[in-house]
Amino acid sequence: MSKHKEELEHRLKLRNIKLSDYDDIREIMVAIYKNKGGAWTREELKNQIKAFPEGQICIEDNGKVVAAALSLVVDYARFGDNHTYDQITGFGKFDTHDEEGDTLYGTDVFVHHEYRGMRLGRRLYDARKELCENLNLRSIIAGGRIPGYSKYADEMTPRKYIDLVKNKEIFDPVLSFQLANEFHVRKVITKYLPEDTDSRAYATLLEWINIYYEKDEKLIGNKKSIVRLGLVQWKMRRFANVDDLMQQVEFFVDTISGYKSDFCLFPEFFNAPMLAEFNDMDASEAIRNLADYTDEIVARMSELAVSYNVNVIAGSMPEYDGKKLRNVSYLCRRDGTQNKQYKLHITPDESAYWGLQGGNGINVFDTDAGRIGILICYDVEFPELGRILAEQDMDILFVPFWTDTKNAFLRVNTCARSRAIENECYVAITGSVGNLPKVENMDIQYSQAAIYSPSDFSFPHDSIVAQASENAETTIVADVDLDLLTKQRKAGSVRNLEQRRLDLYSIQWKQKK
Repeated sequence: MSKHKEELEHRLKLRNIKLSDYDDIREIMVAIYKNKGGAWTREELKNQIKAFPEGQICIEDNGKVVAAALSLVVDYARFGDNHTYDQITGFGKFDTHDEEGDTLYGTDVFVHHEYRGMRLGRRLYDARKELCENLNLRSIIAGGRIPGYSKYADEMTPRKYIDLVKNKEIFDPVLSFQLANEFHVRKVITKYLPEDTDSRAYATLLEWINIYYEKDEKLIGNKKSIVRLGLVQWKMRRFANVDDLMQQVEFFVDTISGYKSDFCLFPEFFNAPMLAEFNDMDASEAIRNLADYTDEIVARMSELAVSYNVNVIAGSMPEYDGKKLRNVSYLCRRDGTQNKQYKLHITPDESAYWGLQGGNGINVFDTDAGRIGILICYDVEFPELGRILAEQDMDILFVPFWTDTKNAFLRVNTCARSRAIENECYVAITGSVGNLPKVENMDIQYSQAAIYSPSDFSFPHDSIVAQASENAETTIVADVDLDLLTKQRKAGSVRNLEQRRLDLYSIQWKQKK
């Protein structure tokens, strides 16, 4: 039979991959990737199809798969440019697929060796481009092998090799093909596929831009990247009644709001001056009476949050239900909704004087200006809590505190800075200043409010975004950039969250919320 006759007998069909295609796909992958990990397992292919069936494409000839391309959609900012193949594919499970993502990520393209020269790879690339356009994704990105580099590794750097391939001075079986298909090299990455000895573990990060992409931006109400924080360093003073207290609260909410802040943070037990009213009682009875004011104060602070258009974190206040006395912080959102976070760890002094008990749950709260956590004072000294919140994608940790002496303050301060670095988040802390004569267990105060960040090139070198004067009633207003956190987590000099040895250790929350 003539070669021309054989070509006429081809029946090529482009379609999506089915699990029943596994044996054909495995045959091709074993031949191509014999020394580079071999083929996906049947279970892995099943997961890939389940995660994103539209992205798994093949070409069959007379019913037999002879070429295939696999892909998924990702929120590329989550990974950044310095990712590995295993990271972005979820070690082949494709559980990193994100229907709300902006990028089509190409993981594999392979063609049966008997079909080389028929430009089936080009058909698969064109199908990917069509898919990218139809899904209105920003671009296609892929990590590309440079198998020809091994011949030149002793003579030149990968960058020089890529330049020569671009200039067609050298032919690379993978990169030359990708460049011919309108992809451009964004950068060189290392350890992308450590087992790829032909490429010396180097890879090109390639991108094809979808020129028809239309960013679906809302005219109003988009997720913020720059968030403005306002902190109140509160002076303890005598108040005649709740109206007197709330007049001072409103002054600070008004002030913070006037700078168009997204959050206004008050200290722990900012309403403690009202204890003076119960000065004739013992400490445990007095604080239970103070708890009677909490509902009213929360309601009024929630009204302030709405009317001044700022999310108010209402420091903390005592809550007593007739059985348990607890310390609680309320998040009063500017849309009128509320959440609360109990203090989990009670200091020996709080237990002895007041009989406070700890709460049993911890949460990350969604707001219109990022995902936040709240740890009340002593809780920030327990690193497990910050890590649990970080694992729920917390952006900003708020720490209302009350400390009486400098050494007590430094414990909170030092631990707060540590939480920012190890959890790659912002941490805002504030306390109270001044004195409260004749208020047992709350008589002296020490504070220096601050906002802390991770410590890397994108942030202040000392990790201090802003810091108040010591022991003076004042406010801090400063901006934090949430996009920098994404950059830090994926491309920082160190990446504490990403590089945890989860094969050795983990943190487990035992109590049901």
